[in-house]
Amino acid sequence: MKVALVHDYLREYGGAERVLEALHEIYPEAPVYVAYYNEDALVTKGDAFRGWDIRSSWLKYLPFANKLISPFRIFAPFIFRNFDLSEYDLVISSCNIYFSKAVKVKKGALHLSYIHTPPRYLYGYATSYNYKKHWWSRIGGEIANHFLRIVDYEVSQRPDILIANSKNVAERIRKFYRRDSVVIYPPVILSETKDIYSSPSPQNDKKKKSYFLTVGRLVRGKGIDLIIEACGKLRLPLKVAGSGPEFENFKFQISNFKFKNIELLGAVSDGELVGLYTAAKATILASEDEDFGIVPVESMVAGTPVIAPRAGGYMETIIDGKTGTLFEIDSGQVTVESLINGIKRFNEFNFKPEGCRKQAEKFSKERFKKEVIELIEANLHT
Repeated sequence: MKVALVHDYLREYGGAERVLEALHEIYPEAPVYVAYYNEDALVTKGDAFRGWDIRSSWLKYLPFANKLISPFRIFAPFIFRNFDLSEYDLVISSCNIYFSKAVKVKKGALHLSYIHTPPRYLYGYATSYNYKKHWWSRIGGEIANHFLRIVDYEVSQRPDILIANSKNVAERIRKFYRRDSVVIYPPVILSETKDIYSSPSPQNDKKKKSYFLTVGRLVRGKGIDLIIEACGKLRLPLKVAGSGPEFENFKFQISNFKFKNIELLGAVSDGELVGLYTAAKATILASEDEDFGIVPVESMVAGTPVIAPRAGGYMETIIDGKTGTLFEIDSGQVTVESLINGIKRFNEFNFKPEGCRKQAEKFSKERFKKEVIELIEANLHT
């Protein structure tokens, strides 16, 4: 059986790339078709893709393609349609914003598409880039998005099976694509925590829990500015781990309000992140409509509870009162006040690290691979 993997593009390493890695472990000989591949941008994760047969489109060779990857999305459906996958019996696409599910397969081939979410920018969800900032980008964006929504619906009908990364995303698929999907939670594990599922570390649990932690790309829509303000007002020690375009804005916020208890760490390695999770009192998150949310599970792997909004994918990963607390949000929006209330409520509970780790077991890589293989085997024989 000949297998091909398809992925939107490779220029950063996140949850979608972890899914691709796990799929490649199942089928290590499978070529990976992408719209764009930037080896330099992935240098810190070079080992992850070393030796892979990665086949990029012509987009890779265009000047400034890395900076124009967002506006080039209007070409993405055509890019994936033009890949020749006629020799493959099984095609698995990993799809987020770049329409990799648009690929054509031969008659009789099985096409599974793992949907991280229907493109957020098409359906009114918060994104890292605000295309409505300028009148000209707003008009151009709305026109392009109108046609891309039509295309998105059409190409979403092509795969034989859609796989949603959460029940939350499955509801979006039903709403926007009018299709049912199979929910398979993504694999969540850090390279330095491979033995945590089976070998809890009581010695780590005794470390002084002296600070709160928030982790993620420093972009719009993550609510990190609200977390900084809430912890600043409560005078709670907070470490912010991550990099992104909002770094300087958050740095100014911390300096301007003289939040001496808040530390902006920038990008950290997996090893450093494990240590940060382990020694934190809790991980705080504030996204209002998280698709799934890998960070809370990473935190629970390390035995650390989570404070997050009662919304989106957080409701599928966090057990309120046992592995963290879910706080109420005001009219669908996270506010500083709601965050402060959530942090205060957190202090009412006594969380056990082993309870957090037990919950994290539901999202292991082994479980992910097992469910994917079972789904494929069940449908290859039908």
